[in-house]
Amino acid sequence: MMRGRSDGVQKKQLITALCVIAIFIGFIYVYYESFFGSQVHNGASTLRKFGSSYLGGDEEDVDPGTKHDEQAPPIFGVDDVALPRSFPVCEDRHSELIPCLDRNLIYQMRLKLDLTLMEHYERHCPPPERRFNCLIPPPQGYKVSIKWPRSRDEVWKANIPHTHLAQEKSDQNWMVVKGEKISFPGGGTHFHYGADKYIALLANMLNFSKNNLNNEGRIRTVLDVGCGVASFGAYLLSSNIIAMSVAPNDVHQNQIQFALERGIPAYLGVLGTKRLPYPSRSFELAHCSRCRIDWLQRNGILLLELDRLLKPGGYFAYSSPEAYAQDEEDLKIWREMSTLVERMCWKIAAKRNQTVIWVKPLTNECYEEREPGTQPPVCRSDDDPDAAWEVPMEACITPYSNQNHRAKGSGLAPWPARLTFPPPRLSDFGYSNEMFEKDTELWQQRVESYWNLLSKNIKLNTVRNVMDMKANLGSFAAALKDKDVWVMNVVPEDGPNTLKIIYDRGLIGSLHSWCEAYSTYPRTYDLLHAWTVFSDIEKKDCSPEDTLIEMDRILRPTGFIIVRDKLPVVEFIKKHLPALHWEAVATTDVESDSEMDNDEAVLVIQKKMWFTRQSLSDSK
Repeated sequence: MMRGRSDGVQKKQLITALCVIAIFIGFIYVYYESFFGSQVHNGASTLRKFGSSYLGGDEEDVDPGTKHDEQAPPIFGVDDVALPRSFPVCEDRHSELIPCLDRNLIYQMRLKLDLTLMEHYERHCPPPERRFNCLIPPPQGYKVSIKWPRSRDEVWKANIPHTHLAQEKSDQNWMVVKGEKISFPGGGTHFHYGADKYIALLANMLNFSKNNLNNEGRIRTVLDVGCGVASFGAYLLSSNIIAMSVAPNDVHQNQIQFALERGIPAYLGVLGTKRLPYPSRSFELAHCSRCRIDWLQRNGILLLELDRLLKPGGYFAYSSPEAYAQDEEDLKIWREMSTLVERMCWKIAAKRNQTVIWVKPLTNECYEEREPGTQPPVCRSDDDPDAAWEVPMEACITPYSNQNHRAKGSGLAPWPARLTFPPPRLSDFGYSNEMFEKDTELWQQRVESYWNLLSKNIKLNTVRNVMDMKANLGSFAAALKDKDVWVMNVVPEDGPNTLKIIYDRGLIGSLHSWCEAYSTYPRTYDLLHAWTVFSDIEKKDCSPEDTLIEMDRILRPTGFIIVRDKLPVVEFIKKHLPALHWEAVATTDVESDSEMDNDEAVLVIQKKMWFTRQSLSDSK
């Protein structure tokens, strides 16, 4: 008994000592944030905060443990809301934080995930009390990104200081470290001698004119699964083909971050248990080159997800040992896979050497002619094939609509005519061709106005990676066709799923909720376009400050934001600019017309370059 009492006293003394140390460290961490020139700022490297966005006045008055649900989001237009003098800065070790794909969070929350189903690579967003509501610092030595098109072939090593892939894939020409830069020769696991030659081979296998995979504009959107550093997608761009390159945040360090740093469209995702965030019939071709996916698992559920995403007559190009190897295990997999896709009504379009290309049927006839009870079954009639936000995959075949069945195809014009030609799926929303054409014309005018506002601040190729945070019909992206940019069109998960119109136009994008973090690395976009995004957030139970911090996370230093919203929203954001190290470079009231509210305004913002004290001292 006496010993237990003594241990208890010692335990209390230890806890008291730790509390004193923690308070002392806290006071040290509070002191941070001084300016380092007009464009380069100096912040704290070690202050982290959980809970809601920083809403207090001075840093000393705020409890770092404040929870998200203890403070309601401010109402736009309210003048007496306490504004932050500065936002906390995350620790340097969080310079590559992806909040909803954070493996440390999975470990801390003890989530029971099935690793064999890749659930640990799917989105798991932190609850409010575990959010890092702080500004993500750039890594030591960070530089303004190399501009497109040079960036396709080389990036600054300091911006993504990971050379693991260069060593692991040294015999495959993925990437090579050269002094301060990392270069990309265009190789891959299956195409050591260059993606361009491999792409021409695929076109030749399909007998496409001039060995051009775009097939005179009939192939425009491609899904590259397990894309590596996205060299396949990079070399498709010269053929007027845009690929959504998808890979998980896995042991192949930062492959998607490399892709985006290069200026290539890419998204962090995995074929696991949930549908990819794209509607049905989005892609003309899916591609897997040594992507290390077990396509036979769970009754072929992953192949059936590709089937959902492919347009009528779409192709699946598969380069893997199973397609050519003669050992017993590979032959067994090939036979089982061939049987599966045959039951799915796919046919071999071409097979040569190490690659097979299957083609999906144009109509429902094959599905209707199968023997009763054939597996996999056709999906239930009440299954929405376009629902794709946090929706579980199902091992069933997605049939075509009656319109597609009668048309024997998607009914889309070849690229680039399809960009402005009203797609058949407009009728799903009750939109007329005239409404579509008017929307296209309106955004053409708006984008011209944006570029006039930006003209003093951007040079040739300053902007490459663009995100439209609320894309509607994709007319903002369509208006940028003649700019050397690509656009990630984001459609809210709880509104009309117009993303299928966007893909029908030959553009790409994803579903998303701006109450959560986006599936990308920090510092991956040059321009964010936020049209009424904050007005939408005001209607939801989430914080506009959280969204501002998330926008800062995904925006590159010296990048731009265009906010188009109600005047009170714009004024609210203006008040947060100093705390975010942003500055207004242009602002204007929007001209009144029948299409918009009279109190709408446009604010153009630029993110400044800033570093933490720690990264500055390390670089010295």
